Amino acid sequence: MQHKKKFTLIAMLMVIVIFTGVMGYMFLLNVHFVDALYMTAITISTVGYGEVAKMNDAAKLFSILLIFSGLGVVGYGVTSLFTLVFEGEMREAWRKKRMETKIRELKDHYIVCGAGAVGQTVIKSFREHAAPFVVIEENEKRVEDLQASGVLAITGDATNEDILQQAGILRARGIVCTLSTDAENVFTVLTARQMHDDIYIVSKAIDPSAHRKLLKAGANKTISPNEIGGLRIAAHMVRPSVISFLDMITRSGEIALELEEVVIKAHSALAGKKLSEAKIPEQSGLIVLALRKKEDKDFKFNPSSKETLEEGDTMVVLGTDEQVMRLSAL
Repeated sequence: MQHKKKFTLIAMLMVIVIFTGVMGYMFLLNVHFVDALYMTAITISTVGYGEVAKMNDAAKLFSILLIFSGLGVVGYGVTSLFTLVFEGEMREAWRKKRMETKIRELKDHYIVCGAGAVGQTVIKSFREHAAPFVVIEENEKRVEDLQASGVLAITGDATNEDILQQAGILRARGIVCTLSTDAENVFTVLTARQMHDDIYIVSKAIDPSAHRKLLKAGANKTISPNEIGGLRIAAHMVRPSVISFLDMITRSGEIALELEEVVIKAHSALAGKKLSEAKIPEQSGLIVLALRKKEDKDFKFNPSSKETLEEGDTMVVLGTDEQVMRLSAL
């Protein structure tokens, strides 16, 4: 907007100089409009063609003033144009270099492939949880908007190995595929799995038959936004109180209660203790909803207080971020 105002001012000054030159020559040399415009043009441009009428002293002084005025406006305009072009290029190059550096420094981050409606929701959630991530999107306008808001974003095709490499897939913890078609998601999952055997992959599935294809391609989990949306709408109709309660505990006013997973690490103060001995609710204020032993695939809901916590076990707890951090400190 600032550059637009500057060039508008330059255009207005140029019009004023030309108008002044035409009117001045018409009055001083007593010539018609075309001749006056011609005199103004050759004077401002300093090309040196012959005058259309005999120049008197007043016309000569007027020409001198017109030359300096015209050259000043033209010079200012050219300088502004070059400044805009070169500053813009330098700023863009610096911004791109800085973003590439930040992406190279990422570790244990997430890669979001596709910044459509579902991808934007994922991005919003990652930002709220301060999770490190980078976005791959083909639409340049979306990439520009994301970068302007401070999001690390790359313009490119997520099915391309070079783009995934640029996003740091070998250092990433997980990848989210939210592209517009199932074919693109399947191809991205397949490429990502071939590049990184251990990366956790979650993919959007549009068609019901896509779940099997995505899992076969290497996805760890598939999600259908349409199915989830439909189930939630139906649940609001059939069990409105239950859904309202779930909404309340996950986002209640200023205090957000979150479902979080906590993994028992080596040398943890909780390792080797029974849940009754760990006294997690007393120490942190959290509610332990489920427990999955390291060797099991499924969670045990409402685990017994006699369950022993061991390294590698995963607990699902409910509470505030502050309470989760308090438990993590243990």
